[in-house]
Amino acid sequence: MKSNEKMVEVYHARNEMEAQVIKGLLESYDIPCFLKSNAAPSVHLFTIDGMSEVKIMVLESLADKAKELIVSDNHG
Repeated sequence: MKSNEKMVEVYHARNEMEAQVIKGLLESYDIPCFLKSNAAPSVHLFTIDGMSEVKIMVLESLADKAKELIVSDNHG
């Protein structure tokens, strides 16, 4: 892993709850990630015009492995 390695999006979650599930999956396989959203934290549990969408970001070198895990977890 290079210290200047960029982060890339591996999944686009519909909301914070889905994003947390994916984050937990990746972290359980030692893939560090962070969640990126344009929306401020809210007490509302619904999406208005995509405002609750959350991007799951990982290091570029781990992106393929992360995507494989997400696909196998959702469709395995």
